[in-house]
Amino acid sequence: MKNKVPNILLIYTGGTIGMVQDYESGHLKAFDFEKLVENIPELYQLDCEIHSVSFDRPIDSSDMNLGHWKFLASLIERHYDRFDGFVILHGSDTMSYSASALSFMLENLAKPVVFTGSQLPIGDLRTDAKENLITSIQVASLRKGGHPVVQEVCLYFENTLYRGNRTTKMSAEQFQAFDSPNFPVLGTSGVHLRIMEEYLWKPPGRKKLQVHTDLDNRVGLLKLFPGIHPGWVRSLLESPELKALVLESYGAGNAPTDTWFLTLLKDAISRGVQLVNVTQCPGGSVLMGKYKTSASLDEMGLIDGKDITSEAALTKLMYLLGSGVSSKSFKTIFETSLRGEMT
Repeated sequence: MKNKVPNILLIYTGGTIGMVQDYESGHLKAFDFEKLVENIPELYQLDCEIHSVSFDRPIDSSDMNLGHWKFLASLIERHYDRFDGFVILHGSDTMSYSASALSFMLENLAKPVVFTGSQLPIGDLRTDAKENLITSIQVASLRKGGHPVVQEVCLYFENTLYRGNRTTKMSAEQFQAFDSPNFPVLGTSGVHLRIMEEYLWKPPGRKKLQVHTDLDNRVGLLKLFPGIHPGWVRSLLESPELKALVLESYGAGNAPTDTWFLTLLKDAISRGVQLVNVTQCPGGSVLMGKYKTSASLDEMGLIDGKDITSEAALTKLMYLLGSGVSSKSFKTIFETSLRGEMT
């Protein structure tokens, strides 16, 4: 279908942006998506054509899972030729996970997929929902030379456009809820909408979109802390279902040098478990071998997570495991930036 103005598909999954107060229970609950659109008549003033689709049962993003990611990726694949851009309304709690997952699942993406949501419901007097939604649609509509300006999965929240797989949620109550600690923002919205085109992801050539829906969630996350119990670490690393694990280490990739700990890591690697070293600091990068406390990790062959976020690391592992990447090449491929997720 061809139109003079961009066609944008609005996908509503749930989240605070589309919730109302249930006065009986006192909780927020999702409501009819059509009512959401009714609350923002400004949408009809945008220079684009907006179509919408909603989850049959909108969910809180705390309930987001692999099945929902597969549905979103397949939905975009099914409507890819018809629409010029996609805006996904999503709860903020797991938005960075979903944006990261979709970035890996949508290979050769050449159109914008913009995640957004809000900290306050759409009907709240002080809501941030209207600006987030309106600007996200504008971002998805931007074109230059007949092509979309943005050609990647991104996240827009509180006047800022980010690469989706570089984000992490930083605040549960501030409107500026997200940050991209290790990569510049892609755009800002003030009096003018400014896009930093030099930081945008450039798809490798004009290849056909490939959608990957085979994900493997046999992954884990281990955040180190002083006094961590050996038995608990052993039970995690020796889990028969574990295929890969993100190790959130200290600082620039440092970890305890206790014999029991290093032995458990070595044994896991010998069983074929993929171990990725990322820093638990909000910003910065792993530099294995810089300090003596990371030299052993480097020597035993842990995957260098560099400056990837934990959200992107976990979803990248699910994607690579689901794609059947061989053990021999797994480390090399993970340490390669596939969608701009690491430097």
